[in-house]
Amino acid sequence: MFKNKAYIGISFVILVFGIYAIPKIISRIQNGDVVKGGRLDKVETTASTDGKLVKIGPAPKFELVNQDNVKITNETYKGKVYVLEFFFSTCPSICPKMNQSMLLIEKKFFGSPNFGIAAITIDPANDTPAVLKEHAKLIGVTSSNWHFLTGDKDYIYDLANKGFNLYAGENNKASGGFEHSGFFALIDKDGNIRCRRDDFGNPILYYDGLDKKGVRDIQQDISILLKE
Repeated sequence: MFKNKAYIGISFVILVFGIYAIPKIISRIQNGDVVKGGRLDKVETTASTDGKLVKIGPAPKFELVNQDNVKITNETYKGKVYVLEFFFSTCPSICPKMNQSMLLIEKKFFGSPNFGIAAITIDPANDTPAVLKEHAKLIGVTSSNWHFLTGDKDYIYDLANKGFNLYAGENNKASGGFEHSGFFALIDKDGNIRCRRDDFGNPILYYDGLDKKGVRDIQQDISILLKE
């Protein structure tokens, strides 16, 4: 008899809870409020931030030659904000899109003495300074602060894969014979890699050069760094 009353009592509590809670749960689902990004645990990082853009750390040092056969190093960009990419001139896949994205960035900051672009080839056997100079002309580059850089292949691959952690490699099965990242690195006037945070508070590290939003984001963040 006692057990029956206990079961009835439990059933009554469940019924009351259902009447009260289920409509609220349904309402939250309909409104998209069940889980908000801000309530998720954020991934902690060791990167520091000044409240604007995250400072990831110093960009790797480099020494290469540009399309005019002039030596260019990371010191060339000291005091400048610059965007860096890895590409190759005969790339038939993602590079044309990256070129267009970089041209939009160049156009927005054209004439600024404190802004520059570094485009490093991953196919230096083909991309000599003369080839890179013709490539720059072909795609419509007009800025004197956009350097197309070449050098020793192993040196460049170490710079990409170990220095910036932006993948680059040879692959005979890949279109054009090479694989590489479509991301852009953003470096500040002091030579530090900088970036914004994503919606969950985590540093994005690099900007997607194949995406319109990625291009808009990096343009906004270049403006921030130029004012620092």
